[in-house]
Amino acid sequence: MKGKLSAFVVLTAMAGYAAAPGVGADLTTLFWTTVGTTLCAASANSINQWIEIPYDAQMSRTRNRPLVRHALSPTNAMVFGTSTGVLGVTTLCTLVNPITGYLGLSNILLYTMVYTPSKRMSIVNTWIGAVVGAIPPLMGWAAATGSVFGGPQDLGAWVLAGILFAWQFPHFNSLAWTLRADYSKAGYMMASVTNPRLNARVSLRYSLLMFPLCAALTYLDITDQWFLIDSSAVNGYLLYYAYKFWKHSSDKTSRPLFFASIVHLPLIIILMLVHKRRLAQQQQQPQPQVKGLDQKQPQSIITKAESQQQQIATTP
Repeated sequence: MKGKLSAFVVLTAMAGYAAAPGVGADLTTLFWTTVGTTLCAASANSINQWIEIPYDAQMSRTRNRPLVRHALSPTNAMVFGTSTGVLGVTTLCTLVNPITGYLGLSNILLYTMVYTPSKRMSIVNTWIGAVVGAIPPLMGWAAATGSVFGGPQDLGAWVLAGILFAWQFPHFNSLAWTLRADYSKAGYMMASVTNPRLNARVSLRYSLLMFPLCAALTYLDITDQWFLIDSSAVNGYLLYYAYKFWKHSSDKTSRPLFFASIVHLPLIIILMLVHKRRLAQQQQQPQPQVKGLDQKQPQSIITKAESQQQQIATTP
């Protein structure tokens, strides 16, 4: 199982849970969300490695994986992947809510049945993989609120998904440049191999997109105004290295961009949680007044009624 990738999936799901508005400390729901998401990630990664055994054997980065080294049988790997998938989706559906479970299932299917085979067909696989990476924060948000399609109040979930979607391009494209010889040897269709200029241009494009996406969290009142300033500084840090990679793609510019992306996302998540508007802040909005209605009117009506009762009582 790809441990670092699974941890990334779980952490971004937890970030989605924590960012949802009005969320209290429901540790039970968070616990089962974490367990179910971990099982779904283990399933997707196990089945992915089972499919890619002959291709992993051709790449120096992956040739030491257990299935390639015959340390684990393909049958056991497939049984493990299927079992963890069923258990993970069942856990999310029954102990969290069905929407989170359906999102977990869609992530497994999209990763194993669409993204994995597309890697040898078209460079579009990178965009498909970015969609896969954008689903975990939706799962976390759905676990906290029970919805991601509920209307304007759920727009924040899709902005979070957009941030994860956009972040993956400077992150992966810089890595793909460094590994382009391996990808070419295994027959993978990556932009770093087939169109290096596009590879760098896409990294720059989506680094720029991080600015309006982070600003949208403030606009939607998910975070306060300070997040707009802090996130812009962090996004500027990523953009600087993306620009250098776009200006001249080489190992000397791809590696700094890759490491900048590793620093960038945790910082954005931490800042988002630090600057998150709490429920009390969201509720401190001026209540609308009905035009023409005197707030003192109820009290005057009560006073008039009491006066009438006293007059009746004193009438002989």
